[in-house]
Amino acid sequence: MIESPVLFAALLITAAAGFFALERATGWRLFKVLPPIVLIYLGVTALAVVGTWQPTAAIAVVQKTITREMLPALLFLLLATCDLRAIIALGPRVLGAFFCATFSILLAFILVFSALGGVLGEHAPKALAALSGGWMGGTANLLAVKQSVNLESSALTQVLVTDAVCYSVWVMLLFAAAPFAERFNRWAGAASVAEFSAQVDTSLKPARPKIWHLLLWLIVAGLVSTLAQRLATLLPTSNALSSTSWTLLLVTAAGLVCARTPLARVPGSSLLGSALLALVVAALASQSTFEGLASAPMFVLSGFLILAVHAILMLGLARLFRFDLFTCSVCSLANIGG
Repeated sequence: MIESPVLFAALLITAAAGFFALERATGWRLFKVLPPIVLIYLGVTALAVVGTWQPTAAIAVVQKTITREMLPALLFLLLATCDLRAIIALGPRVLGAFFCATFSILLAFILVFSALGGVLGEHAPKALAALSGGWMGGTANLLAVKQSVNLESSALTQVLVTDAVCYSVWVMLLFAAAPFAERFNRWAGAASVAEFSAQVDTSLKPARPKIWHLLLWLIVAGLVSTLAQRLATLLPTSNALSSTSWTLLLVTAAGLVCARTPLARVPGSSLLGSALLALVVAALASQSTFEGLASAPMFVLSGFLILAVHAILMLGLARLFRFDLFTCSVCSLANIGG
């Protein structure tokens, strides 16, 4: 059992890089169904469940440091070459997809509660209300709804378990669906995001990054992340808008501004951002736990039924409004888990 934080960090890095290396070396068809990012999540989760490492305070610091420091940095890096003109062109379409995703989730909660409310227990209405808040605004919103409807703390466990389990499965399914995007888009009569973006002229040309490119982006991303976190502590917070929320909003704005500067022409930001993403996914998976699942089987089942109804409704709305798979997935995950 691993107790050293250094060995634990090395294990996460190995898992984050190993599946990408395996895909490149083998070319197995498995990776067409389950991309490396999904297998990283599954693999590290399995290691967490079997107790590969001791959940010490030092290891918890590593987990929190990776997610706290690298998440803002990778968001900045992935947005640093984002073309605002393409976003503006996609704006009404994406906003419409967001509305459809939220509407389908609300309707799914109503339908599932109507069908299973009698077997979910006396706390079901309030518990599902809290879960719906979390699936449209994150954990802070879940707790805010819990307080507003006076849900007893004893009933909160099944909500948190359902949220964690269902979200974990849902994000893996959506990642796994990526290889079928072209087929889905043809069925829905939709143009992909890449096709829409291709309509917008851009002077950025892909180039192979050099070591100094990656180091430059690492320095810039680290500075932006640190500065954003410092500024966030000076801004007003509430239950709905935490210091972390401000940090992510600030790095998002910084990335969009950077995309309109000469720095965006330096290659390597997307590559480095993707690498950090894999590491953050590994760190999040290392905190996974399925404890408490046995105490709330029907509530967890209701969560999966809600996701199933949401998926069916989104399929119909995608066909009706010609939404592509990427847009549907992003809008769904922006709700599920916030």
